[in-house]
Amino acid sequence: MTDKTDLELALIQTSLAWHDPAANREHFQTLLEQARGVDLVILPEMFTTGFSMESAALAEPEDGPSSTWLREQAQRLDTVICGSLIIQADDGSYRNRLLWARADGSLAHYDKRHLFRMAGEHKHFQAGDEQVVLELKGWRVRPLVCYDLRFPVWSRDAGGTDLLLYTANWPAARRQHWNRLLPARAIENLCYVAAVNRIGEDGKGHGYTGDSQVLDFQGEPLLQANAADGVFRQRLAAEPLAAYRERFPAHLDADAFTMN
Repeated sequence: MTDKTDLELALIQTSLAWHDPAANREHFQTLLEQARGVDLVILPEMFTTGFSMESAALAEPEDGPSSTWLREQAQRLDTVICGSLIIQADDGSYRNRLLWARADGSLAHYDKRHLFRMAGEHKHFQAGDEQVVLELKGWRVRPLVCYDLRFPVWSRDAGGTDLLLYTANWPAARRQHWNRLLPARAIENLCYVAAVNRIGEDGKGHGYTGDSQVLDFQGEPLLQANAADGVFRQRLAAEPLAAYRERFPAHLDADAFTMN
């Protein structure tokens, strides 16, 4: 990665209006002004609705208003913007889908693999079955969503992921797990980790304490948003990551495995 330039991120940690996509889009559009000039903007999981199981009532089509809005904002700011929302796929299934909107108007996506059964997510959504690696300025970025964080096999990549990206609605009740698992993912994958959570209370009374953060390849914090509301910027340096991997190439001894 020595030939790569540094990557600047903006993490947007804020509260969400329950089941009100228009209000959330308006709110985020205002916050996005503070992210001008970055390479990648990360929004929370289900940023248009909050973490809801009402998939049939809230789902948007693949080319719906929120997808259109994301593309427009990415073009307006000349950056990549990502976050997940409830999508009804062309096959009719409901997906907790992370959209990756590029400045050229194109979209990529990742469908959440691990559905949070304790909230019944597996009964209302179809799980994704593909890992996705996205390229940005020469960086290999792998998006994941919330509950995926608990599953190291799905997060594992011996192929050179530079940045693991988690977008979430991770409740305060399990805050300690979030703060311990994120450094583990950074250490075991020898990569940077950026994780965006929400704050406030949702329509079911669940509280969220944020703790959005960026960690380096040794699990050390570079940015910690704690419970603050706002836009948090962090630059990721390419050279130290390349130097660390050369000095400590543990990835060369990783176990080979296949996933069903």
